[in-house]
Amino acid sequence: MNCEILAVGTELLLGEIANTDAQMISLGLSELGINVYHHTVVGDNPARLSAALEIAKNRSDIIITTGGLGPTADDLTKETIAACFGKKLYMDKEQQERLHQRMGARMTPNNEKQAMLPEGCEVLVNDWGTAPGCAFYAEGCHVLMLPGPPSECTPMFKYRARPYLERLCTDGQIIRSRFIKIFGLGESAMEDKLSYLMNTLTNPTAAPYAKEGECEVRVTARAASEKEAYALIDPVVAEIRGVLGDVVYGVDVSSLEEVVVKGLTEKGLTVATAESCTGGLLGKRLTDIAGSSACYVGGAITYSNEMKMKLLGVKKETLEAFGAVSAETALEMARGVRALTGADVGVSTTGIAGPGGGTPEKPVGTVYIGISAEGLDKVIKPDPRYMRSRQRVRNSTASHVFNLIRQEILEK
Repeated sequence: MNCEILAVGTELLLGEIANTDAQMISLGLSELGINVYHHTVVGDNPARLSAALEIAKNRSDIIITTGGLGPTADDLTKETIAACFGKKLYMDKEQQERLHQRMGARMTPNNEKQAMLPEGCEVLVNDWGTAPGCAFYAEGCHVLMLPGPPSECTPMFKYRARPYLERLCTDGQIIRSRFIKIFGLGESAMEDKLSYLMNTLTNPTAAPYAKEGECEVRVTARAASEKEAYALIDPVVAEIRGVLGDVVYGVDVSSLEEVVVKGLTEKGLTVATAESCTGGLLGKRLTDIAGSSACYVGGAITYSNEMKMKLLGVKKETLEAFGAVSAETALEMARGVRALTGADVGVSTTGIAGPGGGTPEKPVGTVYIGISAEGLDKVIKPDPRYMRSRQRVRNSTASHVFNLIRQEILEK
């Protein structure tokens, strides 16, 4: 089956907000084996929305819309779609009552508009907001309407739209996937190593994806039960891990920092961070993970040489002889933050994030990462050729730090 995602909202066209709903829905549809051939964005204009719907229903089996379900005058998605498919709107008494209970004294007459739904639709109850979604089949096309705010659209897709879609495309079977996360190997090199699998597998299938600074492989199977699906998937995952080796940092995990937090916590170890070029990004990414307080004791952002010396004990002679961006300084920073905090592991970053400040000897993207623990003092220097922007330098450096902890502390 193929699907078109039709996002409604003038604010999307003006660039005031990014269309993250479409990205989220596309990923979810891919997991279900539903092809997405078109993304369309239209403003809050019934005529243009009608024109887009006419095109979509003639080329797609499924249309998923986001936005335009609210109470204001420009929220016209339901009205326009109903007219386009020859359906009348009715007041759904149950959804009307839910609105009154949810909004209480804040309820105004125009809010009841949200309970008007196309006749014959399946109501997609919205437990995360006020506007319900809905789904129906007409003129050879399945139409699903979801609210626009990502805080509502994401759970509505996961818990309301996805079960509806699974009934359409699985023929009584289920689809399950595992995600192999990779750091330290580019997409083309990864695909070259795995091409023999990707070109021959049919069920399960293996598909590569590139993300900023890392890659992943999704292995997906269709079977009569979850147990049978994973029985097909797991041997392929094991084979891919064997081929790729240490660049695989986990399966079905969200990030390198999640792996680090979980691994350090399980080992009863603590970590502290000393940051220069990353400016607090290490601490931010670690503390984004729930439960990180079990292993992360804190850190120091020492941007200036004075603070490197004052807080971390970096020697003046080291800075004068080798510079702030050097292996020697990185190692003293890692040792210093470990001594300062009493953590089991100290890590550090120092580098040139750009866009200025580089030299022929130390171009923009030059970064040194230090790690210090019992019996371990080590510095690495990532390849600066792949550091194309200030943001890329900082994000990539942080990922290299977490990967270094994984390799040197968690897996040795």
